[in-house]
Amino acid sequence: MRVPRTPDRLRPRSVRAKIVALLMLPIVSLMALWGFAAVTTASSIGDLERAKDVNSELLTPVGDFVTTLQGERTATLRYVAEPGADSLAALETARAATDKASTVLLTGVDASGSDAELLNAALPGRLDRLESDAGGLSALRTEVGVEGAKPSAAFTKYSAIIEHGFSVTGALTGDETTDATSEARVVLELSRAREAVAQEQALLAAGSGAGSLTTDQYALFAGAVATQRSLLRPAVADLKAAHRTAYNTVLAGDSYAKLQAVENRVRSAGPGASGVSAGLLAGWDDSVSAVLKGLAKAEAGAGTAAAAKANPFGWATLGASGVAMLLGLIGVLLSLLVSVIVGRGLIVELLDLRNSALEVAGRRLPQAMRRLHAGQGVDIDAEAPMRRLVGDELAQVGTALTAVQRAALKAASERAELLSGISGVYVSLARRSQVLLHRQLDLLSAMEQRQRDAMELQDLYRVDYLATRMRRHSESLLILSGIAPGRGWRTPIALSDVLRAAVAEIEDATRVQIWAVPRVSVAGGSVADVIHLLAELVENAAAFSPPSTKVQLKAARLRDGVLVEVEDSGFGMNEEAMAEANRKIQAQRVDLLDAKQIGLFVVNRLAERQGLRVELRQTPSGGVTAAVFIPEPLLRDDMPVHDRSIAEGGGQGRSLAPASALIPRQRLSGGGA
Repeated sequence: MRVPRTPDRLRPRSVRAKIVALLMLPIVSLMALWGFAAVTTASSIGDLERAKDVNSELLTPVGDFVTTLQGERTATLRYVAEPGADSLAALETARAATDKASTVLLTGVDASGSDAELLNAALPGRLDRLESDAGGLSALRTEVGVEGAKPSAAFTKYSAIIEHGFSVTGALTGDETTDATSEARVVLELSRAREAVAQEQALLAAGSGAGSLTTDQYALFAGAVATQRSLLRPAVADLKAAHRTAYNTVLAGDSYAKLQAVENRVRSAGPGASGVSAGLLAGWDDSVSAVLKGLAKAEAGAGTAAAAKANPFGWATLGASGVAMLLGLIGVLLSLLVSVIVGRGLIVELLDLRNSALEVAGRRLPQAMRRLHAGQGVDIDAEAPMRRLVGDELAQVGTALTAVQRAALKAASERAELLSGISGVYVSLARRSQVLLHRQLDLLSAMEQRQRDAMELQDLYRVDYLATRMRRHSESLLILSGIAPGRGWRTPIALSDVLRAAVAEIEDATRVQIWAVPRVSVAGGSVADVIHLLAELVENAAAFSPPSTKVQLKAARLRDGVLVEVEDSGFGMNEEAMAEANRKIQAQRVDLLDAKQIGLFVVNRLAERQGLRVELRQTPSGGVTAAVFIPEPLLRDDMPVHDRSIAEGGGQGRSLAPASALIPRQRLSGGGA
């Protein structure tokens, strides 16, 4: 299966970026896990804080308001059933407690009104209704708390307000999500069980004046008893063990036992009977008050009070998530530290390795190569000391690079030694050939002077041409070896004679047509090299053009020198071959082991030594033109006396006499080999 490649724009470029990307992936993943644990822990802390705010601003005030309102309901029904100074004082005390709880409730509602909808969508409406009930207590008291009022109406209206309080509590308990409290709905059921006990107290207080319960009151009492008994014990069983103890204490106490006994007697007596006489209800008020206080205290411990006392940063709140967050933070910090140390060390090692490789490839190795090409010795151990193959993989890569550098220097050194040996052979052979050729040329010159037969003289001229070419080839060996040829002139030589001398050194000199030449001369020290260079180009033009065509040799005076053009009528060269030939002519170094086109390397050395510029280019007729620019420092405007007649005889666009008829008899006299 082929793995898809990463797009180039997403792929890190530098070594630093690649290592950082490699190390950041696990760190980012670990930070994400730690962030999740941190968010979960912060959410738990926030839930507990919100629960504490809800408890202090709403739950506790609502619970206190409901409890005091239950007491006021009982006091109101007792006063209506049996008016008197004692019942009136108890009623006023209950109303004062209710007013105080109502004030606290209204303050809490105002403080949490902006967040009510966030807690529960139905909460704002329920709070408004409860707030309206609290504000309407004065009117309710005027209506039901007077002598002669109907107890059933007071019971119904007070119970409706209490039910509104339970609806607010029900909406708020949905936000109780901390482990510090028992299930909020269980606590709400226990609150309703306590309300059933309070209803029993209020109904018996209403029937105490008449000594019996009406049918409606009896039905309400029986329903309250059934509700209390169906909710209380099952709900207590659902509580946590720590919260269950307080309720069990109340249920196992004498007060609750007396409460149940009275409930049973009243239920057995039935409606209309004298079942609520003073004797029957003896100790009832004390028992029911003790049960209500015990239930209220147990309810506070199991519900909102526990949430209020809970520590947001304690073990019960943080628990495993807090430990995970702490360990995750330590893991993230350690991962960052280790990644920075390891990644930085790896980056430094890779950058050092890269810089070392670039230093070797860009500076040290080329410098050593140049010294070797220049014939200077190179100490391989000093240039690239061999390292021991120890350490990690990067150290081994560095050792391998050093080994490659040593191998390259060794190969270059051996090549330089080989080239030096070849050059020495070239010089030795060339010197020996020069001695023989100079002796041969002197002998030919003497024979030409004595010969009177035209045919024999022509053959001697041809042998003279061949010897001259052999001398040029011998000089080429010296030039390629970096040695200056022995020929030289002390005085300037006319450019026309220089061109004829160059033509005289090729085999088929009659094919060369020399056009009018500017009246300038070439400095004596440069004559030999210019003749040799032009001879190589002219011979190359004659060799690569048809025998029936002419090779044009032209010269033109420019502002800063003379331009000499050697133009043939051959088949030309393609662009690639032309570019390669020009590269060899203009290259800074010459490869003596390249046996192809040695003449171009000779031209390269001569042009570099004399400061000439040589370039090959296509001609409009399809052939090749070799352009040679001779700079002004190599030229003299004064013409030698012996060349004046030849220079004056030429004209623009007019062909001069063939070189083969002139040069052998007027050979330039050199300074000797």
